[in-house]
Amino acid sequence: QVQFVESGGGLVPPGGPLRLSCVDSRTSTSAFRYFHMAWYRQAPGKECEWVAHISGDHVTNYADSMRGRVTISRDNDKNTLFLQMSSLKPTDTAVYYCNHLPALRDWGQGTQVTVSL
Repeated sequence: QVQFVESGGGLVPPGGPLRLSCVDSRTSTSAFRYFHMAWYRQAPGKECEWVAHISGDHVTNYADSMRGRVTISRDNDKNTLFLQMSSLKPTDTAVYYCNHLPALRDWGQGTQVTVSL
């Protein structure tokens, strides 16, 4: 069973918004709320990088490259993590993944975000 199931990606024009979701299907609901959760991304030909993270009590932090353009949130009752993105740039094109922070060894399939005309 895949632990992390990401969704919401797609093709969006520059400047557009997109909302990503991720369900942690393996962690119990009672435990999920205590884990730090994060979004990561991997652009073509580049290493995976951290985008944002959120603590169990909703304290957030963002990578400088996306600060002010993204908002991370979570629904602890549904084991779900969100990433609301706006003002997207072509350089945001990547596969986006969610995971714990620090990341577990197993990753989901990710969701492809392509920013292009």
